[in-house]
Amino acid sequence: MASKWSKGLKKAAIILLSTIAVGTLLIYVLSAPLPEGTEGPEADALANQMLSALNVEGFHQLETISFSFGGHHYFWNKASNKADVSWDDYLVALDLDDPSKSEAYQNGDSVEKKRPLIDKALAYFYNDSYWLAAPYKVYDKGVERRVVKTEDGTKALLVTHTSGGVTPGDSYLWLLDDTYRPTAFKMWVSIIPIGGVKASWEAYESVSGVPLATMHRIGPLSLFIKNLDGKPRTID
Repeated sequence: MASKWSKGLKKAAIILLSTIAVGTLLIYVLSAPLPEGTEGPEADALANQMLSALNVEGFHQLETISFSFGGHHYFWNKASNKADVSWDDYLVALDLDDPSKSEAYQNGDSVEKKRPLIDKALAYFYNDSYWLAAPYKVYDKGVERRVVKTEDGTKALLVTHTSGGVTPGDSYLWLLDDTYRPTAFKMWVSIIPIGGVKASWEAYESVSGVPLATMHRIGPLSLFIKNLDGKPRTID
């Protein structure tokens, strides 16, 4: 009996090691190195051209944005920096300036031990709102910008988040069309072991004159932003 167990464990170990070896090889083969770029005025000029193409002023003037992504639903009050995040039977009213002031509910009832739900809602918000509004964050605190010359001779914008959010240190290479509107980015992020994975930015919809991409294709996978709406601030 011990011999059979020993042979079984050896076989399982061989399979596990083989799987790890194949996975490591695939990561090595498929992964692209983070490109080198140049910081400074040229990178900032490219970032500004991208923002101009996306009506950055109009984005800043939006008071609210509502959208759904990945089974999570949002009502984001940009003016007050608060967001209602709902999924399943939960609702978290996030205070993004001071998360400790947030409230959590289940089936409409206040949750006493709310911190885990607040943390989950924050993680959802930072991830999902990035898929909505990432181009507008290139001048956020802790963001580094570099211009990169691509193989086809065009310029791309490399953005590295050195702080903030959930996963600081992530980098994105923005690919732009001839009007400087983003068509895709390539990712070097901690949650994906393969560097340079490409995600499209397409199916733009206008919210009060602000173009927002509502579809992202990553290989065979498509991610959709739904129920997109918003309104600009009213001027008294």
